[in-house]
Amino acid sequence: MRNILVLGAGKSTSYLLDYFLEKSASEKLSLTIGELNPERIAQHIRTHEACQVVRLDIFDAAQRKKAIRGADIVVSMLPARFHITVATDCIAFEKHLVTASYVSKEIKELDEEAKKKGLVFMNEIGLDPGIDHMSAMQVIDRIRDQGGKMLLFESFTGGLVAPESDDNPWNYKFTWNPRNVVLAGQGGAAKFIQEGTYKYIPYQRLFRRTEFFEIEGYGRFEGYANRDSLDYREAYGLENVLTLYRGTMRRVGFSKAWNMFVQLGMTDDSYVIENSEGMPYRDFVNLFLPYSPTDSVELKLRHYLKIDQDDRMWDKLVALDLFNSEKTIPLKNASPAQALQHILEECWTLGKADKDMIVMYHKFGFELKGEKHQIDANMVVIGESDTHTAMAKTVGLPVAIATLLILNRKITTPGVQIPITKEVYLPILKALEAYGVIFKEFEVPYLGYNPDSVSN
Repeated sequence: MRNILVLGAGKSTSYLLDYFLEKSASEKLSLTIGELNPERIAQHIRTHEACQVVRLDIFDAAQRKKAIRGADIVVSMLPARFHITVATDCIAFEKHLVTASYVSKEIKELDEEAKKKGLVFMNEIGLDPGIDHMSAMQVIDRIRDQGGKMLLFESFTGGLVAPESDDNPWNYKFTWNPRNVVLAGQGGAAKFIQEGTYKYIPYQRLFRRTEFFEIEGYGRFEGYANRDSLDYREAYGLENVLTLYRGTMRRVGFSKAWNMFVQLGMTDDSYVIENSEGMPYRDFVNLFLPYSPTDSVELKLRHYLKIDQDDRMWDKLVALDLFNSEKTIPLKNASPAQALQHILEECWTLGKADKDMIVMYHKFGFELKGEKHQIDANMVVIGESDTHTAMAKTVGLPVAIATLLILNRKITTPGVQIPITKEVYLPILKALEAYGVIFKEFEVPYLGYNPDSVSN
């Protein structure tokens, strides 16, 4: 038996664990799950004959090292900051490592040692990053193999609520870490290239500079820029491309509405509100508004944001129950962002009957035999339930498939890496098709940068 150690069993692991157990007999696998709160693992997983669940504290060095020493390969689904601890042990005990997280500077520094020991340290093998890398490189490599020259690449991904569960005016519910949603775009200006010119969007303007596009059968979406679209310019071999833009996808209207919170200062995470615990929602809103002895909170807010009572933006604010004087924030010394997150979670958490949706969109512009061409590609995945979500499928399955390919020596190139080579992306994308994770490609007239698609 080959033992796979999975560290962490959060919301994104439902398909991952199912995949390993479904393959346990045919692939001779045993699965060990190390989890701080094992009681939250589904009953059918805990009682499976090929599975062993152990209560594991990642800070307990002896316990952690024992688990890693006994594994043939390690999958870390822990928060990203803990990967380096696991990776160091994997180097010491000569174990392959798979994570869905971005490659940190600390992990990257282990590259030489991993290569010396013949270890595969596969990172960024989830959704975004992950499927975005693989699906993009499959098309980019195909264009280059045909003799084409890349001119443009744009990529957007969104974790959204499925149409059948879309029942609020924001057209949005949390499908991943709510804190990351609230803090999205902070930490520096968004940076990208359009038509050969570097562009920068400061945080306070980020949600008013959006690009629009259609996904057949699912309607219109908008995208705002990620922090640094140029992170993968070298990895993708796009150093000379004219346009390189990566972003996050939402339903049209979300970004304009979210910008209200940005302008108010509610997404600020840099200071605490000393009397936050027990503060009514209405008082929280009033913190960010000018004093008036006569005007109501509602009136002050409308004046501050320059919106009318019949504006759709107002409907979105009312839907969040922001002006309720009975509901209170239960958090002590909360930052504005933490308080806002609590309010949003009450309205935007997926219900038991809700389904989520993952949408990914790529645009490839290239020159071939003197003519310019464009390929648009998109992927839509709908979740099955509030546990087997589209997010869990698109994060967990690539991790699981890559793990088995490494274990079976189908992926052998050692070192710290991301999934951008044919050795990695071809078998994984092929395997994902059986689970309904499929890209549709469309050849369309080359448009290049379309200024009409961008709002100001």
